[in-house]
Amino acid sequence: MAHKKLHNIQVLVTGADGQLGKSIKGLKGDFLNLDLCFANSKNLDITDKKSIVLFLEKSSFDYVINCAAYTDVEKAEKEPQKAFLINADGAKNLAQICQERDIVLIHISTDYVFDGKKNTPYSEEDIANPINEYGKSKLRGEEYIQEILKKYFIIRTSWLYSQYGKNFYKTILQKLKTEKKLKITASELGTPTNANDLASFILYLISSLSKKYGIYHYSNSGEANWYDFAKEIIKISNKLDLIDLVKTDNYPTFAQRPKYSVLSKKKGIKSFGLNILNWKDSLIKLYSNTR
Repeated sequence: MAHKKLHNIQVLVTGADGQLGKSIKGLKGDFLNLDLCFANSKNLDITDKKSIVLFLEKSSFDYVINCAAYTDVEKAEKEPQKAFLINADGAKNLAQICQERDIVLIHISTDYVFDGKKNTPYSEEDIANPINEYGKSKLRGEEYIQEILKKYFIIRTSWLYSQYGKNFYKTILQKLKTEKKLKITASELGTPTNANDLASFILYLISSLSKKYGIYHYSNSGEANWYDFAKEIIKISNKLDLIDLVKTDNYPTFAQRPKYSVLSKKKGIKSFGLNILNWKDSLIKLYSNTR
């Protein structure tokens, strides 16, 4: 057993306290060939190169999964420097150190690198043109990684939710306990994505030792607006008759958001033979597994 352990793949997960980091941690028992090490912002600050170097000296890592990110889209408009420090400079720091140590970097990015002017799913080849500071900071991080590294996976995802942390799914479930009326926007079209499904894909990618490096899109299949998503959450909670759900097209937000940000998964399906669940099916699976 000890001999087998020598051949396990060593993986560092940054931003381990976020919902994707926690989703990866929840799946570690399913990937016994991976030795996963989890670091949060307290013991590994990706904006500080010395912090990264000190941490990487603890073990001989083969992969780094970068889940550390500034994700508050609204606040990023008011403090763009902070968003860029984490999402761009932090990604650059990781890329430089991964390059020096021959480590594969898996970096999580976003559908918000697109402007939303299309009405068909965005492919990896489509030109990025973010319309808010959050999207701009994430795109700069992507660019740094591509400039510095050859061995990287950039995975763009959308509308992440899970049983962990703060997200739309958990917010709606919480509001169902106290409110009788909910006003939800229908002005943006995208795809809700179960963070557990994304985590499973990332760990599969590492286990398969794929060298098909580059940018990939991963979200659940299908499309929805936030109103559709809220309605489905309320439906599986058996509370549709108890809640007055109102559709609105002018929900005020400080940050501009893409009107359409559905991601095409054709490249990932072709490269890795992915079987991607529809967002409604994945939502039902999560709800039933965590009740």
